[in-house]
Formats: sequence, structure tokens, C-alpha cells
Amino acid sequence: MTCKRHLIEILLVCSLLSPSVAIARDQEARTARQIGVGAQYDTTHVYVAPEDVDKFAASFLSTFGGQSTKQIVATVTPTPSSTTSQLLQTPVGTVSLFGFKTPIPHPFGAERTGYLVTDLDEAINAARDSGADVLVAAFPDPIGRDAVIQWPGGVNMQLYWHTTKPSYTHFETIPENRVYVSPERADAFTRSFLRFSHGKVVSDDARAAGIEIGRAKDTYRRIHIESAFGKMTILVTDGHLPYPYGRELTGYEVGDLQETLMKAKASGATLLVEPYTSDGRTEAMVQFPGGYVAEIHAAAPK
Repeated sequence: MTCKRHLIEILLVCSLLSPSVAIARDQEARTARQIGVGAQYDTTHVYVAPEDVDKFAASFLSTFGGQSTKQIVATVTPTPSSTTSQLLQTPVGTVSLFGFKTPIPHPFGAERTGYLVTDLDEAINAARDSGADVLVAAFPDPIGRDAVIQWPGGVNMQLYWHTTKPSYTHFETIPENRVYVSPERADAFTRSFLRFSHGKVVSDDARAAGIEIGRAKDTYRRIHIESAFGKMTILVTDGHLPYPYGRELTGYEVGDLQETLMKAKASGATLLVEPYTSDGRTEAMVQFPGGYVAEIHAAAPK
């Protein structure tokens, strides 16, 4: 009789808890849909000297196509500063371009990307709950609100929200956020970002070809992630990286690599790493006027 009474009590408790669990899971699922808006709203943050802004913009757009928004001068930090600001929108990725006329307040300039979110406060809480530090608490900018967070491994990102909901065209190819982390922090970073983004691991190769990090005789670990925020490649290394590896923030996928490199060189960019083939694609590295380094790749011929 006692065992039967205990069984009934357990079933009753489970019946009472189940709706709460279901509601919590439903809320989590809805939150996941709300935080990430879309890859076309991800921007790479590029800081160049004011005298290089126009040269960089012309070279970048000549290489990938697209257009620039009107350049403005604004304060985009919570403390006094002044910078030119514009978006370079191309079919393969978007750049938030800054040319600071004043010293750049800390920690700005170290954040690699900006991610649009549906609710900034909720996104900050989700990032914090996922293991991120909030380096810069939410602050207003001329068109919305922003915050800067840091993931395990020292990866800085900006989260942003617009007062007026933007509407951008989908990319033809989705760029990849290229993140370099140490072996000691790779799993922590991956877990944290996956929890925040509700993304998935597409591949995790413990012996990726070292040529991808400038070390042809070695191997390294490479993790590919996809989420509502787009693509991310995590390069897990010991930090023994020949230049320019580790300097690039974003990888851009194009249809014809050689044609794109010709456009880049003709517009003032410098080819830093000659094309090579690995993991089913051909890759190269270029540096645009002002110092911005980018990885560019295309599917390898079959």
C-alpha cells in the first residue's frame, strides 16, 4: 500500500510539473526565434583612419559589388567621441565602417561584429546566461541601442537594436565569422555561443589541414557552426600563426575567386596569401586599403 501511495504521489507531482516544463520549453523556443533576426543584419566592424575611409569603401565595393549608405558623422559610443559611419552592403557581406576623428574609447575597436537582435535587453540576458561578460552595458546610439559582450576565449561582439525596424536584402552567399580561440577555451566558447544563438555544429574536424592557418605540415581543429546569426568558423590553434592568419575577421564566399581577386587588386587591395585548395574550397587572403584583412573563398572545381 505504501509503495502504491508513493507511486501516486510521484505521478501527481509529475503531472503538476509537466505543464510548467512544457511552458518553459515553449518560452525558450520562442525566445530563440526572437533574438536572432537574420544573417543579412550581421556586420563586420571595420575601423580605419579617416583618410583611408573613402579608399577602403571604394576598394571593398569594387571587389564585391553593392553600395554604401550615406556617410554620417556621429557618436556611436556611450562616452564622447566622433566618427564617420556608413554601411557597405554587398551581396556577400556587410561592413560597418568607422573612421574615428577622435581617440577610440575602450573597448571599442576590439569588437569584431555587430549582431541585430529583436530585443536588446533580452539578448544581453541570454548572452550573460550563456556565459558571456557584458563589457559595455546597453547605451543609446543615433538609431537605436547597443551593447558589447565578450565570450569565453576573449571574443568581443556588439549586439544592436534599431528603433526603426530595418529591412535588408538577403545575401547571395552568407559570410562566415572567423573566430580564433585556444584549445583551452574552444569548448567553452562553442557551448556558450550555441546556447545563445540556438545554433548547431555543422562539423568538428580535429585534424583539419594546417595550410588553412599557414602551417602546411600541421593539423588543427576546425569547427563550423550555423545559426540565425549566420555562419561561424572556429579555428582552434596554439597561437603560432604566421601573418596574416588570425587578423582576418570574416570569410567571404564568391562565385569566381580569380575574378574577385583581380577586382580586388585592381581597386588597390593587396594579395597576402595566394589561392590554395582545402576542405572543398579554394581560399585566399587580401588586405584592403586601410589595413582590413579578409579571407575570400569559392567552391573548389570538381
